[in-house]
Amino acid sequence: MQGMTFLVMLPIYGLSVFLEPLHNYLRSHPWWIRGLIYLATIWAIEFSSGIILALILGNCPWHYSDPLNVNGYITLRMAPEWFLAGLGFEFIHDFLDTLPLKI
Repeated sequence: MQGMTFLVMLPIYGLSVFLEPLHNYLRSHPWWIRGLIYLATIWAIEFSSGIILALILGNCPWHYSDPLNVNGYITLRMAPEWFLAGLGFEFIHDFLDTLPLKI
């Protein structure tokens, strides 16, 4: 497996911080509903940031070309990964909440 990224992706990856308040709001819902909401949120961030980058840079740094892509900005084949990533963010959030904070 090979992968690469671009520096413009760092602020986009940073948008995952918006999943934290969403996690607190969704805590009482079943895991599969939370996973679907995280998936939709991540896709919305990926799709909108792809459009914005294409407008600013003239091209989006990524382009999905599989049959399940949506305008090349997102791909439906990544649904399981983003679903699990959202639930994984919950686990990390809960773990970090257990750590003593010393400033």
